[in-house]
Amino acid sequence: MGDLYSWIKALHVISVIAWMAGMFYLPRLYIYHVAAPVGSPQSETFKVMERRLLRAIINPAMFATFIFGIWMLVLLGPSVWSEGWWHVKLTMVILMGAYHMFLSRWRRDFEADRNQRSAKFYRFANEVPTVLMIVIVIMVIVKPF
Repeated sequence: MGDLYSWIKALHVISVIAWMAGMFYLPRLYIYHVAAPVGSPQSETFKVMERRLLRAIINPAMFATFIFGIWMLVLLGPSVWSEGWWHVKLTMVILMGAYHMFLSRWRRDFEADRNQRSAKFYRFANEVPTVLMIVIVIMVIVKPF
């Protein structure tokens, strides 16, 4: 099991890195998109960039993150499931998934030229995955409880 688990863990970490990279970048695109006039070539370019980032990188990376994470849990067995750090991590991962869904919804708003949010809103929203990631990493590495 050791060798298989190591490969799955490596693939999980790679998937998480790709997912997080996209989750950090997409709100930055939204910040710039807010400044682009509706219907302008710049706005249309942002729409393409946002759609491709979400569909080609963020969505598949999230899917792979969940698949490899669940696979590791199966291999580790139920002993991990009762540990406190695991419950905090799982909660943060669920919140990350919810944030992902908000990013998707906001992209659809931009796509339909109906965004009502400001650049300031997206700057604040851009901090959410950072906070969640910090808590997740501390739970997994330090396992404080």
